[in-house]
Amino acid sequence: MAEKLPQQKQDLVVIGNGMAGMRTVEELLKITDDAFNITVFGAEPYGNYNRIMLSPLLAGEKDLDEIMINSREWYDDNGITLHAGDPVAAIDRRRRMVHSAGGKEVPYDRLLLATGSNPFVIPVPGNDLDGVITFRDVDDVNAMLDASRRHLKAVVIGGGLLGLEAANGLMKQGMDVTVVHLMDSLMERQLDAPAARLLQGSLEERGLKFRMQAQTEAILGKKRVEGVRFKGGDEIAADLVVMAVGIKPNIELAQSAGLHCERGVVVNDTMQTFDPRIYAVGECVQHRESTYGLVAPLWDQARVCATHLAEVGTGRYEGSVTSTKLKVTGIDLFSAGDFVGDENTEDIVFQDPRRGVYKRLVLRDDKVAGAVLYGDTADGGWYFQLMKEGRDVSDIRDRLVFGRAYAEGADPAAASSVADLPDDAQVCDCNGVCKGDIVAAIGEHDLKSVAAVGKQTKAGTSCGSCQDLVAQLVEATLGDELETGPAKTPMCECTEYSHDEVRAAIRERHLVTTAAVREALDWQEPDGCHKCRPALNYYCIATWPGEAEHEDASRFINERAHANIQKDGTYSVVPRMFGGVTSPRELRAIADVAEKYDIPTVKVTGGQRIDMLGAKKQDLPDIWRDLREQGGLISGHAYAKALRTVKTCVGQEWCRFGVQDSTQLGIDLEHLTWGSWMPHKFKMAVSGCPRNCAEASIKDFGVVCLESGFELQVGGNGGTKLRGADVLTRVTTPEEVKEHCLAFIQLYREEGHYFERTAPFIERVGLDYVHARVVEDAEDREALAKRFLASQTHAQTDPWEERSAQGVNREHYIPLKQVG
Repeated sequence: MAEKLPQQKQDLVVIGNGMAGMRTVEELLKITDDAFNITVFGAEPYGNYNRIMLSPLLAGEKDLDEIMINSREWYDDNGITLHAGDPVAAIDRRRRMVHSAGGKEVPYDRLLLATGSNPFVIPVPGNDLDGVITFRDVDDVNAMLDASRRHLKAVVIGGGLLGLEAANGLMKQGMDVTVVHLMDSLMERQLDAPAARLLQGSLEERGLKFRMQAQTEAILGKKRVEGVRFKGGDEIAADLVVMAVGIKPNIELAQSAGLHCERGVVVNDTMQTFDPRIYAVGECVQHRESTYGLVAPLWDQARVCATHLAEVGTGRYEGSVTSTKLKVTGIDLFSAGDFVGDENTEDIVFQDPRRGVYKRLVLRDDKVAGAVLYGDTADGGWYFQLMKEGRDVSDIRDRLVFGRAYAEGADPAAASSVADLPDDAQVCDCNGVCKGDIVAAIGEHDLKSVAAVGKQTKAGTSCGSCQDLVAQLVEATLGDELETGPAKTPMCECTEYSHDEVRAAIRERHLVTTAAVREALDWQEPDGCHKCRPALNYYCIATWPGEAEHEDASRFINERAHANIQKDGTYSVVPRMFGGVTSPRELRAIADVAEKYDIPTVKVTGGQRIDMLGAKKQDLPDIWRDLREQGGLISGHAYAKALRTVKTCVGQEWCRFGVQDSTQLGIDLEHLTWGSWMPHKFKMAVSGCPRNCAEASIKDFGVVCLESGFELQVGGNGGTKLRGADVLTRVTTPEEVKEHCLAFIQLYREEGHYFERTAPFIERVGLDYVHARVVEDAEDREALAKRFLASQTHAQTDPWEERSAQGVNREHYIPLKQVG
């Protein structure tokens, strides 16, 4: 008998690196990891990120790393070739070949189209002006964030789900935002009129403005947008216009390849197009006359498509019932199904205006056909499950609107238990995770925490609306085995060790270089990554000052350049002004340098210093030398994870309200602490009286002067996530202020996680712990302060002096691998 030859892998090309295409690949890899050579083309220069979370990204509640679903390493680990930032320009169906915009040609045996959708831009004059953008991808978010830093007024056209999330994000970034909507109520596709009125009222209380039933006639401006004109002649000013009026399937590539398209790429129930070698999923698809713009249908399509690509499929995609939640923090809103109804439906309505609660259930033939919940959405998942099951609710009709607890059990606590849900009850709509999936994953993988369940199943990791339900299910399943303490989080994907474990190893094994740490702890990536390299560098120098040395290759670009790089490639230079005090000599030096090196902008900073913006890279060493020689000025470390500024008021010396010499105390603190490397930037302030003009209560370490002495505050934070400082203690002398300050800084330096400000540090370890170490234990406080001062003997060297003596060393300016 002839030997059976091994089956040759087929070539699968995926066009589109978004959520639908990559979810299909993930589902395919669960079934088989050796059937295909997989190549992915994506238009954006990233791995696969969670587009649902663009709204929290814009609002500053998430960063890009937090919303990534699949990193570049994931593609490598699974043998997938990713061409990011290189979209496919043409499909040659006869030769079964795709051609990318960058000139690549890749053959396929099977092709998966996942091209998504394009934002709709209303066809009015001025829609191509600078400052008119859409809200569809990370680049759009970055453009909005950039505009929010430089402009004030924004107009969002579209009062639907996406428009409101964009408006909320821009408002959180400090912009004055007006939402323009063509209809008379918001989110008319998801909400009825009463719920829409409640929503609008809540958003107006937060600061959003609305122009309802307003038709945009033109966008005004010459080069950049300046305003919006409505039909009828009314105009409003605008520095930014965001189009959020809808999406349309991206079918241009499919059409050019001759595939049958209507509103979308037409597919059958197995997600095949009219070409049996080509499948399609996601927002580009038209299935049974319907297109979808929500994520849950995309997951359903991905599961079906993967089984048929793997040639094990018997399932069919028959369409999806969808639900909606608004991703605006603090607003609870849920809708699903047919919430409008008709002459053949009945409504059950509950409304409590004082509490801001509204519920409307639409019944058809004693079955839930639709639901709208505002203010209390806890039972949204249950109503959605009833709707999908088509369950007859006539026996609980009189209790239905009050929720599952009252409808199904005499004991509300028992009836509301998530353990009573059937295994096929969908817990996480975004990722299509059912109760049975979570319970099975806990058993199969020995999961012991909510975080571990989320990592394994992705339940609760997208929009976050189901996190409470996931937590309840995990708790009910594990019982006493649930790990309730803080979950261990690895530093990065290079290691299983947490920040605390790495710091302990550096201390216990006397590791003084980042390479030694990676070798000793068996790092998965020999050179580390952009997350761990700067962290390890800091941990070494903080633990072993004088032995470990800063590694330039592990610093971020600003720290390598010893100046802040700006958007145009020039640099910002900020000399140190101790306590915010300057002199005619220093000011003359700054003026002379600004003129000599043609620095376009000289600005006073919020930290009571002077910033010179627009310095050329090649001029930096000469600028530093002149500032030092002419004015005695040194680096202000405005670029560093270190002490930045000590803000002061004039205090007792000049102010009629001042009760202590706040200026001199601030200068003394800055002389003691400048140059000290820390987990993150660190700011201080000293206010000469309780009027607090130096804003000490939003600083990492703040001092408020009293007639009886000094109140010490820690863990304050300004910026986008404002946090008032906690009162640590009160002392009576400047010497006590200094000792407590140095002890607190050293505790933070020794136990803070890299890139962790003092506010989250205190929230993590607890104020009581800080108080015990820095206030209650005098010996510990003294020891901490001494360790800080010992480290300063190695740290207080001016980097500008060193660099100006060396001249330009290009090594310090070239962005190195994965850092900065």
